[in-house]
Amino acid sequence: MRRAEVAHIVRAAKAITSEREFVLIGSQAAHLSIENLPPEMLQSGELDIYPLRHPDLADLLDGAIGEGSSFHATRGYYAQGVGPETAKLPEGWKDRAIRVSTPPMDGAVAIAPEIHDLCASKAVANRPKDREYIEAAITAKIVEPMILNKRIGQVEGVDADVLDVVRGWLSSFA
Repeated sequence: MRRAEVAHIVRAAKAITSEREFVLIGSQAAHLSIENLPPEMLQSGELDIYPLRHPDLADLLDGAIGEGSSFHATRGYYAQGVGPETAKLPEGWKDRAIRVSTPPMDGAVAIAPEIHDLCASKAVANRPKDREYIEAAITAKIVEPMILNKRIGQVEGVDADVLDVVRGWLSSFA
């Protein structure tokens, strides 16, 4: 997904829900803080998104511009309506969040976790695709392993065994 496609989804979400502020999570949320992402970080065609004040309206996004919709079929990318509970994020992420409103967003505001918070969330999910994403971010010097390690420790409710595995893997980048 490209940055312009993220803006298009945010603009469409505003039109569908009549909301103005949206939280983006997942891999493509990085577009808010990093202008030129490496190709390995652009693989997903989905943008995880929910309206900040009324997360329950995310279902409307799934129906109108979600996977399998005519929007998706026409453009090749789509919105995945999610909620605040979808991603495990580090304590304090909201204070570090990135807020962006660009002309292509037509007055909508997109809010996303800072890149280390985003990668911490992906790390504790502990999936191969997330490791590839994080590795690309570290290799491109977008993410600093020491900061990421600290943020991983700030994610609540993560199994100790998962933390050990993730930190062991992350230590290979130090």
